Order: sequence, then C-alpha cells, then structure tokens
Amino acid sequence: MEANTFIKSWGSEFIEDGVVRFRLWAPGQTSISLRLDDETRAMRIAKDGWFELEVAGISPGAEYQFVLADGREVPDPASRAQKTDVNGPSLVIDPEHYAWQNAQWQGRPWEESVIYELHFGTFTPQGTFSAAREKLPYLAELGITMIEVMPVSQFGGNRGWGYDGVLLYTPHSAYGTPEEFKAFIDAAHGLGLSVVLDIVLNHFGPEGNYLPLFAPEFFHEKRMTPWGPGIAYDVDAVRRYIVEAPLYWLKEYHLDGLRFDAIDHIDDASDKHVLIEIARRIRAEITSRKIHLTTEDSRNVIFLHPREEDGSVPLFTAEWNDDLHNAAHVFATGETHAYYEDFAVNPAKHVARSLAEGFAWQGEHSGHAGKPRGVKSTAQPPVAFVDFIQNHDQTGNRAQGERLIVLAGPERTQVLLAMLLCSPHIPLLFMGEEYGETHPFLFFTDFHGELAKAVREGRTKEFKGHHGHDGEDVPDPNADKTFNASRLDWNKTEHESGQQWLDFTRRLLALRQKFIVPLLGSAGGDAGKIIKTDEGFIVVTWAFPAGTLSMALNIGKATRTLPNLPGETLFAWPKATDDLPPHSIIVRLASGETK
Repeated sequence: MEANTFIKSWGSEFIEDGVVRFRLWAPGQTSISLRLDDETRAMRIAKDGWFELEVAGISPGAEYQFVLADGREVPDPASRAQKTDVNGPSLVIDPEHYAWQNAQWQGRPWEESVIYELHFGTFTPQGTFSAAREKLPYLAELGITMIEVMPVSQFGGNRGWGYDGVLLYTPHSAYGTPEEFKAFIDAAHGLGLSVVLDIVLNHFGPEGNYLPLFAPEFFHEKRMTPWGPGIAYDVDAVRRYIVEAPLYWLKEYHLDGLRFDAIDHIDDASDKHVLIEIARRIRAEITSRKIHLTTEDSRNVIFLHPREEDGSVPLFTAEWNDDLHNAAHVFATGETHAYYEDFAVNPAKHVARSLAEGFAWQGEHSGHAGKPRGVKSTAQPPVAFVDFIQNHDQTGNRAQGERLIVLAGPERTQVLLAMLLCSPHIPLLFMGEEYGETHPFLFFTDFHGELAKAVREGRTKEFKGHHGHDGEDVPDPNADKTFNASRLDWNKTEHESGQQWLDFTRRLLALRQKFIVPLLGSAGGDAGKIIKTDEGFIVVTWAFPAGTLSMALNIGKATRTLPNLPGETLFAWPKATDDLPPHSIIVRLASGETK
C-alpha cells in the first residue's frame, strides 16, 4: 500500500512522534526564527541558504510562522494548511491522521475517462469540499468517470478561480481542511470516480507571495510570464519546491492525476526540462495505481505525449485541445474576434480536422499568433486529446461569462454536446453543462485596496473596444455579485428542461461506455478521416482495429444528404432519418453489438 505521507524538502515534517523538522530556503535573509505557539526560536543556518530547526513535543494543529530578520511574521511557503488566509499562521499537519476508507483504489483506465471540470467555490451553495462530496452520487449516476477540480492551492482572499495560488502545498482554507479534501477524494473513489487536480507551476499570485523576501533567486531576473515573474527552475531549491509539489498531491491526497496549467509558460533551460523530470519521477515512484497527467499548451505540441510500442504512457497522457473548442465555437456562433480569427474561414473544416487528426493547426501560419503554430498530430492516438466545447477559461474569459447555450442556442449546443461525447477523443464537461446551465461563469477575485483597483481596471481595459463587447460594463471581479452570479443553479435540474438535458447526457454517456470505449484501448494514430465538410455540416470517420466509428452532424439551416456510412446506427438525434435535417447528428458503428 502507498504511504500517506510525502516528505517535502521545504516546510514542516513529523520526523518521529511529536518531533517536527522545520526547513526553509531563505538565502535572502541573514536570520530566520520560528514563531511556534507564541514562542520564538532561532533557526539554525544550514548550507546553501537553508534554515532548519527540530522541535519536540508538538501536536498536530500547532500554529507557526517564520520570522524574518526585520521582525515580519510570514507563513510557511510549503505549509500543509493555513489557520485562515495566505497571510496568517500556518498549521502543523500530520498526514497520517486521515484514515482512508478506499485505500485499495487502483484507478480507472484512461480510455474510460469522461471528465467533469468543477470549481469548488461555485459548484455548490456552500462552496466547500464537504458540500461537493454530497454531489458525488449525482455525478456517478450520470456517467461521469473523472472529476477535474480547478486549482485548490491557497490564494489571496476567499473567492477566486485558483490560478493565483501562492502556497502550493495548501488546500484553500475557504473550501475546507486537508482532511475534508481527502474525504472528498476518498468518497469519489468509493463511487468509482477518479479525481484529478489542476495545478499551476508557471507563476505565483499577487497576494501572499513571500518567496521574494526569502529568496529573490526563486524568480528569474529576466523572464516574465503574463501573470508575473518567471520561476528559476534551474536553481536546486526552487526545482525541489516545484518538482515535489505534484508528487505531494498525488501521494498524500491519493489523487488520480494532474492537469498542468499553461505549460508553454514554464520556461526551463535545464538539460532535463522540469516537466520531463516531474513526469518521469511520477511514473517511477507511483506504480501501484493508474496516474493520468494532462497538459494545457497553446503551442500544439506532442513531444510531451509519446506512447511506447505497447501503448503505455512514459510521460504525459494527453493535451487539452483548444483547437477543437475554438473551431466549434466559431462553427456554432459565428464569432471571429481575438483568437477565434484563426478559425473564421471554413470553421467546419477546422472542427472536422480537430476531430479526425487532433489539432486544427499543425504547423501552418497562424494569423493570430503571427507565426506557424503546431506540429503534425495525425499519428497521435485519439485518447491523446482532451476535447471540450466549454470550460472555465473559454467561458470565464469572456466579458460577461456567457455559456455556449446562451450564445449558440440549445439546439446547436445539444448537437455539439453529442459530437463531443461520441468522439473517440477524451471528453470534458464543464460543471452544469450536463443539465443546460445558463448562469454565467465570470472572472472573480477577492482582492482589496490598490490590488483590487488594478485588477478591476485591468479587466475593463482588456475588453475596451473589443469586438463584440463594445459599450459593455465588465463586471467587477471583486464584487460579491460577480461571484454569486457564477454559482450553479441546481434548481434547474428539477425543471423539465433540465431533466431533458440530463436524460440526453446520461444516454450519451451510457452509449459511450458500452460502445465507444471498447474501441479506444487498441486505437492508434492515423485513424481519422474527413469525409465531407460544408457550412454547418461535418462528416468524419475513424477506423480502429476494433471497428469503424462514423459521425455526421448538421447545425446549418438546410437539410443535408446523408452519405453512406458503414455499420448500424448507434445514436441519432433528434431521430433517425434518411437525410440530415438542421440541428441533427447521427453516429454509426461498423462492428459490435449496437442494440
């Protein structure tokens, strides 16, 4: 059985009963003291900028802070828990305290994955780990197999998306305790649900980041990301902090995988890129259960997602496929501003190529990027791509946070949802999508003072003169009403329209597990083929060793002639006909039992 404890290089660790080792890398300080339960102790200076201290007689829950040379008291950057917020005391935690009920969980095969992305703060009215746990039976019964939770590392304020975390090892205290997050994961495993965590290793947020005081060398002096200073991954202590965090979450919280955010902004000139090191260590150190690692990367690359001859995954499992989303969005809404401009010409062809080959852009010159983007992706297996027609980014990065159902209408959205769930790629649903949620998902924060003003003004400036948003009042990210408007409306699941959406989603997910998933275990690359595209019309097939899957869909205004597709009808919406009327889709399977 896997150990419940991960020994970190940084922070507090029980090294024996009642004895805790405190360790901090602070080459920017001449002295560091430990403030522990109202008593201050000088820490010993070790080599290479490390400060250490072992203290006996400590119980879990003890409060502590590090005291800088100027007297400032700050939290542990590798804290396992905070008493309150990012600026307050850290808590000593004994990871062995939680008793796992489903410790023998081995995970699920990747090809079975149907991912459900959720944000703890807005998923339930309470916005907590414990409240979300109560919804797990609903997700399991629906047919979801994997929950992807947006980042939980402690960030400034109570409200936020989580991508401005500063305490990388700390579950956000507004959501609950470490034990309550573990209980959520444990309960999910008991229902057959995998849980993966979105993790941010490319920057730190603007509030509560004390690392520059400890060690200015933590950040690269000449490199910036869109969100702040770049991280110096080539410095040993920094690399330990970054590399150990994914292992910590996987081992100590029994997570089934991680989604690595915006890795194109993880710039590392080391001989072995930090992401390669992370993936190799995870694969080497966690061998008793299935671990799935996905990446978000606007470059459209595949070098991090190779497959061995037997189909096994030596590094990362799959890539978030923004191309499919962007093409489908233009296909359904006609919007062509910002990054959608690359999909403005013949969006049906871009959707079809994404479905058949993975990326829509495979080295061609991108007008929006101003340079060639992507590499050839046809040889990748279909399960190397995570597809979605909505997610937190693509919804929340709009000025008004509108969901696709509001922009494209329910009929087109339903067809695209069926396309997503019947594709051989790995599908991802954004919370509420399953029942036709219409509430927005807005960008929200909980900053104060000058920082709040800067975020508010920056958000307004971002959309000033933006095509499609002229004259709009951009919601204040720091306002309570912005956050509250983003909460799911669970009452919709009780209404007739919500029930119809749920029945639609449930039916598709059952069909996927029974008929499409069996095709995917042996599915290799070069399987997809575009049969036909036209305005609002797409026909694609995939030839796999276990059978041929075909899909035709029409979201246009005119009825289309249905080409001769092999096999029996697996799914037809709204009903099976000899042609393809507007707002319809048909999926066929050439082999296997379909009735």
